[in-house]
Amino acid sequence: MIREHLTFACEGATLVGTIDRPEGGVLSATTGLLIVSGGNETRAGAWNGQARLAARLAKAGHAVLRFDRRGVGDSEGENREFRNSAPDIGAAIEAFRAACPGLARIVGMGNCDAASALMLGGGFGLDALVLSNPWTIDAQESEEEAPVEVLRDHYRRRLTDPVAIRRLLRGQVPIRALARSLVAMARRSGAPSGPEGLAAEIAAGIADYTGDIRFLLAGRDRTALTFAAKWDKRDARIRTCPDATHSYVEPEAFAWLETQVLEVLEGQRAKATRWP
Repeated sequence: MIREHLTFACEGATLVGTIDRPEGGVLSATTGLLIVSGGNETRAGAWNGQARLAARLAKAGHAVLRFDRRGVGDSEGENREFRNSAPDIGAAIEAFRAACPGLARIVGMGNCDAASALMLGGGFGLDALVLSNPWTIDAQESEEEAPVEVLRDHYRRRLTDPVAIRRLLRGQVPIRALARSLVAMARRSGAPSGPEGLAAEIAAGIADYTGDIRFLLAGRDRTALTFAAKWDKRDARIRTCPDATHSYVEPEAFAWLETQVLEVLEGQRAKATRWP
């Protein structure tokens, strides 16, 4: 595996990225993975997870580009958040193709609001998407407005936590806030009529996308639970790792994540070899 750094321009700012690729030079990989970081996370990812994943995928024969968008990590410019990251993603795709001219197909991957950014951008012409725990929580959404599935999961976990139970028995839990959440959960126990707000926006963003999509959900993550509550539960593209948290830091969850991403990349590599 070869790891090297590169810089590229985006609307007057210099962005910094890292490429991992197999041994054998710039033409050695026909498939690549573009990792878009979520939130204000740097390209290394939480607990260095994205860097570790990139190294393992490169050893499996795929090129991987991670980058810091404007205003994050080593990159210049103003941080304009995920809703305004389309120029950054577009510039990264161009830089990836230039650095690895042997690429026939590129898969885009994002966790949290990076997944939402890829969806809002309609997939950016990429051949496939791996969308992990897409962010669907609107800025004005309060705790009481959380989907009932999220509230149920929260209280189920609290009721099995000895520390939380002791705090409740000692009167250390705000009873009014607890009551509001329970009332909100009771009022919104019916099935949702369909995606609204940001969930509706990202759904519309990929409505015409023709590439392969795989949704990955961490079963112990509120962001994933919120997405699942707002999305069509019949969507066969969804895969769930029940015991994973948001960044798949658990060894079993990280192994599951690697397997899921590899399956998508290998599928794209098979398509690339059949291309006339």
